[in-house]
Amino acid sequence: MAISKEDVLEYISGLSVLELSELVKEFEEKFGVSATPVAVAGAAGGAAEAADEKTEFDVILKDAGAKKINVIKAVRALTGLGLKEAKAMAEEAGAVVKAGISKEDAEAAKTELEAAGATVEVK
Repeated sequence: MAISKEDVLEYISGLSVLELSELVKEFEEKFGVSATPVAVAGAAGGAAEAADEKTEFDVILKDAGAKKINVIKAVRALTGLGLKEAKAMAEEAGAVVKAGISKEDAEAAKTELEAAGATVEVK
């Protein structure tokens, strides 16, 4: 018995988002392909629009300031890092505390770190 394209599409339309995501991962592994879209050379105008609509932000610790202990506590609360790792991050200029988060989460993290005495940048 042969399975038609319509049967496959009907099956896929009944999957949950999680099941569909797992199926896509299995296709990628089995056939050695990637489901990420490829930019077309003629879509340069679309790329400029996409740059304006940034959805992922990084919170960068520029300086721990005079209240380094409070900043270390804030870094630990935000990241879940241990004391040693959080201290190293607070002492490193330009350390990325959070990466690829929403604008709201980035602003909240920035506010928390600045309240602790740090100088923070959101990119």
